[in-house]
Order: sequence, then C-alpha cells, then structure tokens
Amino acid sequence: MPEPSAPPPTPPVSLAALLADGSLGLRLIAGLPDAPTDRVAVHWVHTSEMADPYPYLLGGELLLTAGVQLTDAHAETYVRRVVEAGAAALGFGVAPVYDTVPDSLVEACDRHGLPLLEIPRRTPFTTVARGVWRLMAEARHRELRRVTEAQQGLAAAAARPDPVPAVLRQLAVRLGGRAVLFAPDGAELHATGRDPAPGCRTALARLARVVNPPGATSPPTSATDTVGGARLAAYALGGGQGLVLGVAAGGREAGDHTVTGVAVVLLSLLTAPHQGAAEAARSAALVRLLLGATPTEAAALLGPGPWTVVHAHGGDTPFAASALAAALGSALAETDGATVRVLTDRPVTGQAGWTLGVSAPAGPAGLAEADTQAERALRHAEATRADLVRHREPGSDALTALVPPEEAAAHARARLAPIAGSPALAETLRTWLSLHGSWDRTAVALRVHRNTVRQRIARCASLLEADLDEADVRMDLWFALRRL
Repeated sequence: MPEPSAPPPTPPVSLAALLADGSLGLRLIAGLPDAPTDRVAVHWVHTSEMADPYPYLLGGELLLTAGVQLTDAHAETYVRRVVEAGAAALGFGVAPVYDTVPDSLVEACDRHGLPLLEIPRRTPFTTVARGVWRLMAEARHRELRRVTEAQQGLAAAAARPDPVPAVLRQLAVRLGGRAVLFAPDGAELHATGRDPAPGCRTALARLARVVNPPGATSPPTSATDTVGGARLAAYALGGGQGLVLGVAAGGREAGDHTVTGVAVVLLSLLTAPHQGAAEAARSAALVRLLLGATPTEAAALLGPGPWTVVHAHGGDTPFAASALAAALGSALAETDGATVRVLTDRPVTGQAGWTLGVSAPAGPAGLAEADTQAERALRHAEATRADLVRHREPGSDALTALVPPEEAAAHARARLAPIAGSPALAETLRTWLSLHGSWDRTAVALRVHRNTVRQRIARCASLLEADLDEADVRMDLWFALRRL
C-alpha cells in the first residue's frame, strides 16, 4: 500500500488503537486475515459517498462511507480505486442505507488486502473522526515528551568527558538499535547498540558511502534504506571532516527523525575543529616552537604552570585521548595509538578504565625529565596492577636528606659508571629494584621477556661486581640510581 505523499505534522494512529477504543465499537471484518493491525497507520479521516472517491484522497485515510452509491456490481471497482489512492482502511456504516456490510464489499476488501471496519449504528461518523483526532493528540503528546527526554539525554551525554561515544550510546538507546560513526574512508570509528536485523552492519556501511562517496562534489546529506524490516539511515556530519552518522532501528516511532537530527547537530559540533582562545594559544605555542623558540618561551603562552605529565594506557575508542585530557582538565594530549600523553596544570586523579603514570610537577625546562618520570611511573603501575602511580622525587625521605646532593651525585656516577653506557641496563636495574626483584613484574613493566630481564640483571651484577642478592648492595644501588 502506498505511503501518504504528504502526511500531516501529527503522528499517525494505528488501526489497532482505533479497534481497541471501546467507545467507538469498531470491528475489523475483512482485509487483514493474518497481518497485525498495529502496522496499519491512519493519518486522517475522510467521509465520502461518491462512486469514485479516488481524486479526493491523499493516501493514509480512514475512508468512511454508508454505501449510498455502492452496488454489488460496483464493489470490486470501488475497492480497487480506494486501494490505488493509498487509503489505509475503509469504514462502513451499517445505517441508514445497509443493515449489514454487503458481502460483495467484504470479498473485494479481502482480495485487495484493504482493512474493512464495521461501524455500528450507535457510532456516527463524526464520533469516529473525533476519536481519531483524540488518539492523534495523545500520540503527539507522547511524541513531544519522548523527544524532550531524548534531547535532555543527548545534551547530558554531550557534556560528558567522552562526549562522542556517549552521544552515540544515548542515540542507540533512544532508537532501540545501533548507532555508528564512520570515518571518511568508511571505517567504523565507534559503534554501539544492537543490530536490529541480520545484514545491518554491511548495509549501513554501504549506505554511509552514499552520503560520502570518494571524489563527489555535491553528495546527498542523508540516505535511507531498509534491511530485513529494519530502517537504516546515514547522515553526513557538518564540520568538513567527512564523518558520517549511521543508525539502524528495528521500527519507526514518532519522533525518531527529530531525535536523530539532534544527535547529528551535536556530533557535528563535537567533531568539528574549533579555534577558541585556548586553541589559539596552543597554535601560537606550536608556531613558536617550529620557528626556533625554546620550550620555556613557548610554554609561557599556555599558562603559568607548573605542569604535570601523565602517561596512560586504556580507553577503547578513537576519542579516548581527548576524553582523558578533558577529564584531567586539559586539552594538551597526544597518542601514538598505544600510550596517551597528557600535559596538565590541574591535580591528577585516577580515571575509570585507565592506568596512569604521573610525573612530579615541573616547569617548562623540566618537561622532558617529567615525561621520563611519567613513563617510568606508568610501567610501575602496570607491573603492580595499580590504577595510578606517581613519581617520587629523590630526597623525599629523611635518610637521603642526610647526604649532600653534590656528594650523592658523585657517588652515583662512580658507582654506576660500568653500566652508564647502556641505558637499557640502567633502566632494567632501576625497574627491577623498584619492584623488589620481581622478574615477572619487571618484564611486564619493560615489555620484554622475563629471560631478557634475567640476562640484563646478570650482566649488571657482573659489570658492577656486586652480589644483587644482598640487601645492602641493593640499597646502595637504589640510592645511586635515584641520583642519576
């Protein structure tokens, strides 16, 4: 049956809702032997006693008639024309012309699959029309409430530290299906929700390429499709990044298009590049560095500091780095795909789903050393299965404070001179001692095999001419390593 070409702004009423309204007393007598009545949508009501109402129907109507001009010979043609016009259903009043619905009309409606409703004597056509408008008003109220709640949920998701995945999750929940953000090359950047029908993922990826085809100058901004009863849609996001939002839902509810439209706007804003005051300062600092300025000169544009460097592992989305940076109160973040590094002037606290290594606060001149501190702290955190490990500065305990720094540094250089030319040996010894001589934890922290750790420690013992099983020796070496 054709869809109405210009549906009204109010949501349709299902035929099942009309039949369930006891005050109307409507009865389905033909046209839908097996199909569910909740899939028949009534968009409006029209009354006509013309022999051929086709020219006056828009589609989607519940057409009401008392059969003033209906005859048995004419029933087949009448029903065929009503179906061709796209009417949703036919309501037949058993008074005042007919006492019962004509058999010829019942048979014709069964042949053409047109739902036929019997309207009892006690129900005027105006009462049926008023019942439809009342149900439409109730449906409109439900739609507005659903859209309002969805807008609030999407807005709250956009304010989270991980706004893009959060908005996609909220959209998938509201639509009861799947939401996907596609990269310009068609790869899934993030996906959430359930597939409403088999084959949805492949079809949705194909639909995304329709709105973002390679080399196209003016592609469509949206596209729709159906697969296995599921409704698919793809929307090109604004911002010039070539991103596409794909959604798949098992059915279509009033307000779905509005809800999805809100998500499209939010995702376009969240994924678009911005050049605010903070971004301008970062750009200026980068330009200064590229033009030969020192880190100290460039850092002055970012804020007074001091700064803390954070190394982190975790997160499972392409937006994880920016989400972590936002949670730590910074926009200065980068990732090599495995480790996220964040530079922040705020206090650092643990973050769910992340393992963090945190440096000591440093000024611009000390950021390189702070980066090394954060790297070591992260390795220690992973080896000890801690969520967060902070670097501790040498001299933070009372014992080391008893030795003058110059003498401590000289002792460290002399004691560790045999391995000074091998950073791998020095770092392995430092990590091994910090983890109380654990081979397995050291291997995890350094990301090497435990046999490699054993070989390096044995080499250190040989070069240093030290028995590393002795507690005094370990303490002496640890003291020296902390002064390097």
